[in-house]
Amino acid sequence: MRSIFITNILLLMTLFILNSCGMYRPVSAKEYPPDPDKRVQKNLEEGRGVTLMGALPGGKKKGGTFDFASSNELWRASLDTIDFMPLASANYSGGIIITDWYSDDETGKESIKLTIRFLTNELRSDAIDIKLYRKDCGVVQSCKTYEETGNLANEIKKSILKKAAIYKKENIKKNKRFYPDAGGDGIKGDMKSIF
Repeated sequence: MRSIFITNILLLMTLFILNSCGMYRPVSAKEYPPDPDKRVQKNLEEGRGVTLMGALPGGKKKGGTFDFASSNELWRASLDTIDFMPLASANYSGGIIITDWYSDDETGKESIKLTIRFLTNELRSDAIDIKLYRKDCGVVQSCKTYEETGNLANEIKKSILKKAAIYKKENIKKNKRFYPDAGGDGIKGDMKSIF
């Protein structure tokens, strides 16, 4: 008899503690619909539900969009085009590649440096901005650095865009579901004039 009394006291104390911790809170039937499927949907919309890959009724299966540098044709083409130059910095999320000074002559009197900025992930002629810097050093190592305005930066840009278009065509052939809206070759507007 005494053990039943102690058990009842412990049960009442547990309920009192749980109620004071906020575990139990009375709700209005107006706030929550009586239909369990609608309650689940409401909880999911408010972010209070847990789904296991859309297993619960009303749960939407959401997939993430992952942008990997290896899947971006412009990024891959840029790195493949300048692979002979040492890299000083390559930041995919920042959209910039900076090479270190490169010289192909043994004296090292003349060297170049590239900066490639990605303005968009779309394959377009204005998707990247390339700056080419040249450093000319004299006999006593008095170096002069300036931005090159010649044709070499445009040739590098054209080479990158051509490789990126080839990579995109290969990806479209390999896996059509990633490019459902690509019309035929998947190349946008004025890029066709490059070929």
